[in-house]
Amino acid sequence: MNGWNAIGAEFRKVFTTRMWWLLAIILFAYVGVTAGGLGAFLGWATANPEAAAEASGGPGGGAVVPPGTELAPLIYSFASSIGYVFPVLLGALAVTSEYRHKTLTPTFLAAPHRQVVLWSKFATQIVIGAGLGVVAFAASVGAGAAALAGFGLDTGLDSSDTWALIGRGVLALALWGGIGVGLGVLVVNQVAAIVIVIVFAQFIEPILRIVASLSEVTAAIGKFLPGAASDALVGASFYTMATPGGTAQSLEWWQGGLVLLGIAVVATVIGGATTWRRDVT
Repeated sequence: MNGWNAIGAEFRKVFTTRMWWLLAIILFAYVGVTAGGLGAFLGWATANPEAAAEASGGPGGGAVVPPGTELAPLIYSFASSIGYVFPVLLGALAVTSEYRHKTLTPTFLAAPHRQVVLWSKFATQIVIGAGLGVVAFAASVGAGAAALAGFGLDTGLDSSDTWALIGRGVLALALWGGIGVGLGVLVVNQVAAIVIVIVFAQFIEPILRIVASLSEVTAAIGKFLPGAASDALVGASFYTMATPGGTAQSLEWWQGGLVLLGIAVVATVIGGATTWRRDVT
């Protein structure tokens, strides 16, 4: 089986199951509700600064939205800031489900060159991750722009910068799909891989980024964390706004992309040289 046939087989494995569209629906709803809710709140806070300041602790509490903040990129970027978990999960499941359901043996019998199978999974999940990125940004832009327009605020949809941000965001989620494959081939136990994704995304990395922002030395290291690199690639993030000095310590967008790509490739290469070469029965 050549590489193109292997890639076609991997696409069929994904699209003949329900997992991909279930994750896509959940992703769309999750991002849409979050971006729409945040857009409505920040839109109200911007349109009613005195009431918002009073609600946040009185006039001395400061503005809810820092002066000069562009709301549209901030809200739209929620698609990548919170949505990246989904392509990682799908990428990891593309590998771990083969071990769990014992389908890896017939896969290797059909395609004896294991590295062809592995990198076909990698390429497939890059494409599917980009597709999930389109779904996520459709939700964040649709709900977020509607909320901003409801308060008479600029949606930024007539700006090329906004569309460039969306394009980089789709690329970021594509690369997260590759990272998922790397994780799956390193941790072949499906339950363990899912737990690692959720715990790292929701707890470990946010804590590490907060701790890293406390000093210049650690901040220079923290910007290479995968979530920080993803935010840098996209170019906007609610987390960056909420972290003191976050913007100053961010990578350039292309550097963030290279970091994500490097993590995906290195994890896949290590897994391919270790776990992937072992007997599966």
